[in-house]
Amino acid sequence: MKISFTSIALMAISTLSAQQKEGTILYEKKQNMYKNLPNEQMKAFIPEFRTSNHMLLFSDSISVYRLIPEVDAPDPFAGGGGGGVTIRMSGGADGGDLYKNFAQQKGLQSTEMGGKNFLIVDTLKPQPWKLTEETKKILGYTCYKATRKTTAPRMMMRSMSVGGPNSGDTIKSNAPASTPREMEIVAWFTNDIVTPAGPENYGLLPGLILEIDVDNGTTVFKATEVKASLNKKELKEPTKGKPIGRQEFQKLQMDMLQQQMPGMMQMRRENN
Repeated sequence: MKISFTSIALMAISTLSAQQKEGTILYEKKQNMYKNLPNEQMKAFIPEFRTSNHMLLFSDSISVYRLIPEVDAPDPFAGGGGGGVTIRMSGGADGGDLYKNFAQQKGLQSTEMGGKNFLIVDTLKPQPWKLTEETKKILGYTCYKATRKTTAPRMMMRSMSVGGPNSGDTIKSNAPASTPREMEIVAWFTNDIVTPAGPENYGLLPGLILEIDVDNGTTVFKATEVKASLNKKELKEPTKGKPIGRQEFQKLQMDMLQQQMPGMMQMRRENN
């Protein structure tokens, strides 16, 4: 069953009086960085798992999702594996506040890359969720299972020189192939909380998403705390940065990675 904005609104209104309409959710996000990385050379630069904590502030029509900085915790990406240099780029879902206005079907994300501020502009489009009757309890809330299929670029490997055109040293870098692969997203949402919000770009269900499994454990989001409190001043639309489409921003990210990789490899050899 496909879910539209209209059906979400009708389902929410039907039980509105008994539902929480605003608050703050804390999430833990865990990524398996090795699962879809076929090249052993690239694995030397990153740990297998990356864990981060996030906050979602929400009302029934607006949400703001942001990274919670780990001030006192060591960054597992600071040194890479074996004393190398970590490939890490700011931006994306961890890079800045992600603002959604569901009434206006508008998304904005403030982020930084290469010392420049950007404002990524999105349109919130209906997502083809399939609702099921399967339930489970998460943090005391009855949650319903929803699934959908999506596609992601299939990663292929290509070689590039790291020591100049006459060097024999090469490393293989990831580049999207033309044939995408299909993956499944499993979400658990509660209609006891009135908002179609969720972590990152997931949402548009008849209630708040408390847990998501993307691609069978590749990325997992789990709510760790639900608070009724909310500072409504935080639900403001970001304005800082140059407006840019998401596809254009992702292209800039890939270009920067390809430009930086030769220098990173040179630094790794010098440090070994």
